[in-house]
Formats: sequence, structure tokens, C-alpha cells
Amino acid sequence: MRIAIVGGHGKIARLLHPLLVAAGHQPVALVRREEYRGELESLGAEVRLLDIENDGEEAFADAFEGCDAVVFAAGGGPDGNIERKRTVDLEGSLKSVRGAGARGIRRFVQVSAIDVDKPVPADTGEVWKAYVVAKRDADVALRASDLDWTILRPGRLTDDPATGLVTLTPDAQPADVTRADVAATLAAVLDEPASIGHQWNLVGGDVPVREALSAATR
Repeated sequence: MRIAIVGGHGKIARLLHPLLVAAGHQPVALVRREEYRGELESLGAEVRLLDIENDGEEAFADAFEGCDAVVFAAGGGPDGNIERKRTVDLEGSLKSVRGAGARGIRRFVQVSAIDVDKPVPADTGEVWKAYVVAKRDADVALRASDLDWTILRPGRLTDDPATGLVTLTPDAQPADVTRADVAATLAAVLDEPASIGHQWNLVGGDVPVREALSAATR
């Protein structure tokens, strides 16, 4: 498959590109800066320019040309900017969903965050609350679409080396998970049609990624 990665220069995306190449796919990294091209091409990705916040859904559809699947892996980042939680995490996802639909792309995998459907505690900071709401609303919209969706909801992300071992269930309790293990799970999900229509929490665990996915889809 040719797989468009929205947020193609993010930490998870940069770990995902080589995994997709190794599986025989062609990642298409969608980024807003030309200066990322050399780094991403060295990872095996094709590079296309897309400004998630400022481009409209028509530009998203154009960026998805020739692709068979879309992975939404973008995030506003830990910069304390409440507005970017809406413009990136929510609106970026909504435009990606519509762009995929306009292009006739069915397969869509979204990286969300653990337990965002649960009520936000009253003492939660405003930035984190905005992040949770954005991720929650993006997931609601994707589930309501007619796309062949899968939603992964990682726990607290770390930059530790991959373990290859995860817990992948709808109700996994909050815990850490490496970005490398998230990338490995994304790659596995894209190769597993039985994952369509599922939403899972993803944290570190003791089951190999492929086995955890097989169990989760049974």
C-alpha cells in the first residue's frame, strides 16, 4: 500500500516509516516544511507538503492522491498552546477524514490518547483538558464516518527503545508505552483487515505486538 502519514515528521511517524518500508509499503510523509525532506527520504518516505492547520480539506485530498490508506499521527505538541489542540488534534483529523473520503480512500488509522472518552476531572489543567476534548471529538467523528477505521489510544509516551511487548485491549489501564512500540502496532494494524472497526488502549505489556493484535481481533 501507499500510506499517507499526517504528521509525517512526528516522533512516532519517523519510527513508523522504516517499518512500513520493511513490510513492502510506501509511506508518504505529509509535512509543512521542505527542510524535512532529506531526513524523511532517508527513512524511505516519499515527502509531500501539507500545512495541517492552514490548508483546507481540498488540500488534504490532493495530498492523499494515489494513496490507499491514511494514518493520522499528528499532534499539537506539549507547547501549552490550547488553540493548537483544536486546530491540529481535532480539525486536522476532521480534514483528514474528509480528504480521505473525497479521494475514495477507505482505510484510516488514528493515533489518539488513552481513555479520552472518560469525564475530565474538575481539577484538570486547561491545556490538558483541551487536548483530551480534541482527541475525544476527533475519535467520535471518525467512528461516525463510513471509513474503515481503527483507533489506537496509547498511554503516556516514552522515547525508550522498543520492547515489542504490549497490552492492546479496549480497557487497558493507563501506563507507559514506547513510541517505538506504538509505531510497531500501527504497522501491524495496517496489515490486519480484522482490526477495522476497533478502538483499543495501548500500553506496555508482556505480549508480542502481533500476538496482542491477533488476540484483540478475535
